[in-house]
Amino acid sequence: MLTCCIMFIADMLRKARRDEKTVFLHQRVEDAAAPSTFKHMTHRSLIIGASGGIGSAITEKLKANGSEVTSLSRSEDGLDVTDEASVVKCLGKATGEYQLIFVATGALEISGAVPEKALRDVTAQAMADQFAVNCIGPALVMKHALPFLPRKGPSCFAALSARVGSIGDNQIGGWYSYRTAKAALNQMVHSAAIELKRTHRDAVCVALHPGTVATDFTAKYAGRHKTVEPDEAVHNLLSVLEGLGPDDSGHFYDWQGERVEW
Repeated sequence: MLTCCIMFIADMLRKARRDEKTVFLHQRVEDAAAPSTFKHMTHRSLIIGASGGIGSAITEKLKANGSEVTSLSRSEDGLDVTDEASVVKCLGKATGEYQLIFVATGALEISGAVPEKALRDVTAQAMADQFAVNCIGPALVMKHALPFLPRKGPSCFAALSARVGSIGDNQIGGWYSYRTAKAALNQMVHSAAIELKRTHRDAVCVALHPGTVATDFTAKYAGRHKTVEPDEAVHNLLSVLEGLGPDDSGHFYDWQGERVEW
């Protein structure tokens, strides 16, 4: 009797696993069939921070793909993302609607201040500078650029963040100012996505971790981390955006399309 019961339970468990697998596979097919943000669509793009390693690479990639690109940067346009008047003035060059707004600004070292190894290294000025460039700057861009997204049809706002800004993923500490500024940026993106959804049902608003990209930005800090060239990083990030839809808005993704915990 006991043997029969065990065999019956084992059969039920095997059936449950088969059913679960079938549901999972059907879900994957449905997800693959769902409309993405950019596939099969020619779009206009607005790139903020277009003179940096990733910014310049994504500008060239989008142009090569047939996108009409408006690019803004400090070196070419005098854009200072930490100055709201400068943001407003430079965005005055933007016209019409943009299906993609990509913020590629950011800094790891500012005014000679390097990432802190210990709490005793934290200074008010270094932390304020990190917040100004890595959080307040993109926030001001969001404030004045999001109205350029179309109210109907697929569109996307994406800002470069960093995995070190993830609170849940932080296992080693250090880099206090940079980490905290990027964590604040992630909160801005998440909150803006909630507000954006009320008026732009098809829009996506996300933070992106590009991996360790071989640029002047990371040259001193890549260490043993595998680096990728800006062209490859941009290919990865655009591939991620192509796979996102409105239900994916308000989250933080890495270059492989995996969601990063806040």
